[in-house]
Amino acid sequence: MAALSGEKTLAELSAEFGVDATMISAWKQELVKRAGELFERGNKAAVAEDAQKMIDDLHRKIGQLQVERDFLAGQPAISRLLRGGR
Repeated sequence: MAALSGEKTLAELSAEFGVDATMISAWKQELVKRAGELFERGNKAAVAEDAQKMIDDLHRKIGQLQVERDFLAGQPAISRLLRGGR
């Protein structure tokens, strides 16, 4: 990624990361050439999987909050507070 930014020369990157400049150049060319494939391949499945995980987490949280609310509603003093009384 540092090679893509262009902020440093290949020689500077080579010294910084301890990797040959030729190798950095090859990696950069490969990334530029195939970057589109990285985002196309499996993207829909990954997005669907992430969305389903988020939905599952939210359902789990809703269930937890419902249990907590029901427990607190069973406590007389707290029940009055939840209904707006004192």
